[in-house]
Order: sequence, then C-alpha cells, then structure tokens
Amino acid sequence: MGLGLAVLRAIVGLLFVGHGAQKLFGWFGGGGPEGTGRFFESVGVRPGKQNAVASGISETAGGALLALGLATPLASAALSGTMATALWTVHKDKGPWATAGGYEYNLTLLAIFFALADVGPGKWSLDEKLGLDRSGPGWALAQLAAAVAGTAAVLKRAESQPGA
Repeated sequence: MGLGLAVLRAIVGLLFVGHGAQKLFGWFGGGGPEGTGRFFESVGVRPGKQNAVASGISETAGGALLALGLATPLASAALSGTMATALWTVHKDKGPWATAGGYEYNLTLLAIFFALADVGPGKWSLDEKLGLDRSGPGWALAQLAAAVAGTAAVLKRAESQPGA
C-alpha cells in the first residue's frame, strides 16, 4: 500500500492545513481567530477565540503531519478531535445528510482517520522511512479515545464559561 494512501493523506492533510490557516490567519476566506471565535461562541464553544486558535493549530499541524505521513496516529487524533467537536456542536441535531447540514462529512473524515491509524500511512510516508510506523487496531482505538477525550474537555470547559 503506497500511492493510494499517499494521495489520500496529501489531499486530506493539505485541506486541513487550509482550514487551520482560515482559523489562524483568516486566509482562504476564513474568519481568523476573531471571526471563527464568534462562530464558536454562537455554537456554544467557549471561549471562542481561544478555541479557534487551538482548533487552527490542531488542523494546521495535524494536516501537515498527515500529509507527510509523520506521527500518523497523533495527526489522526488531532484532526479527529476537531471533527468530533464539529460533529457534536454543529451537525448532530441535523441528521446524517450534508445537504441538511448534517454530520456525514465529519463522520467520513473520522472513519478515514481511524483507518489511517489502523493500516498506517503506507510506504510513501516519513513514518515508514524513519522506522516510526505505529499502526494497528490499538493505535486506531487510542487516537479515537484521544479525540473523544479532547472533545469532552472542550465541551466541559465551554459549560463553565460565562454565557454558557
């Protein structure tokens, strides 16, 4: 397994780098920390600006690591955390279909990250070249657990903030 995984990692990873840059810098039509922070506040993710920056860092770093195939379970966990939080705070009450604002896109990405942590980044990855390939069911479950724990922490913190 090589080329297919490399293409998958590169496309998904670089798209997340772009999403992170939207949150951190306002690039590519994004709201930057202020605009994204206001949106986060509107969906109950408080403090909005701090969470926007944290999400932007997770997406930028996680996306870059994923594209390179470096620290793949860590990259998968970081990106899964942002997608699980988005699913829970924005999309869960709208049903599965994206046409109605639902969670199918987020769930698809979560499945991709789980699968990459399970099967590994492939032979065209820095993990493979550096002998750092950590993959398998245990890694997949660990990245999923980390994502769930991160999402729970964000939601718990949001509950304790003024305006919650």
